[in-house]
Amino acid sequence: MNTQFLAELPQYIARALVLLLCIPVHEFSHAWVSFKLGDPTAKYQGRLTLNPLKHFDPIGCISMLVLGIGWAKPVPIDPRYYKNPKAGMAVSAAAGPLSNILMAFVSLILYKFCYYAYYTSGGSDFLYYISLLLVYMVTINIALGIFNLMPVPPFDGSRIFGAVLPDRAYWGIMRYERYIFLGVMLLLVLGVLDRPLYLAQNGLYTALDFLTRPVDYLAAALFGVPGAVSV
Repeated sequence: MNTQFLAELPQYIARALVLLLCIPVHEFSHAWVSFKLGDPTAKYQGRLTLNPLKHFDPIGCISMLVLGIGWAKPVPIDPRYYKNPKAGMAVSAAAGPLSNILMAFVSLILYKFCYYAYYTSGGSDFLYYISLLLVYMVTINIALGIFNLMPVPPFDGSRIFGAVLPDRAYWGIMRYERYIFLGVMLLLVLGVLDRPLYLAQNGLYTALDFLTRPVDYLAAALFGVPGAVSV
């Protein structure tokens, strides 16, 4: 068996485990917020759940594992149930990326504590694998959050951005979301979006690292290790 594959196997397992958690949470957040705003569509179709089998898109998951960017099956939403359809669409759309950013924030806190504990334990295998899992929790959630905030259909960002567009322009753009999606996929394959996505992801990570900096000082005081850590 390929030795390189065996060496990288823990990383693939960690990424798969993270996908089993962060994608269902992302989609559940859409469904839950939409339900709270009065739309029962996702609930009736069995999407108001954390069961990953209800949310996974095979091609999107393979893309996430291979390219680091992917997607799930869109949660069905009927804006006719909302008092203000455009505002409701924006709020329910924002719930998914915000859930990823929150998971990345919490995971970064836990990772920093694990890092310092690992450093002072003399190299615990258990802490190493937990740290590896948390690294992917941070990076994959950041990637999912940023990717879904792109302001073009069918991504969540288009629903958020659409809240400030005139109705005619908003619904006109949404008519072509399938073609726009194919265009975005082509740009991804060609690498055109690599730099903008990297800059956005790095900017978000920098912000989360700054917000969690007190954890560095606290962990350093507890474990007696100076400095700060980053993934």
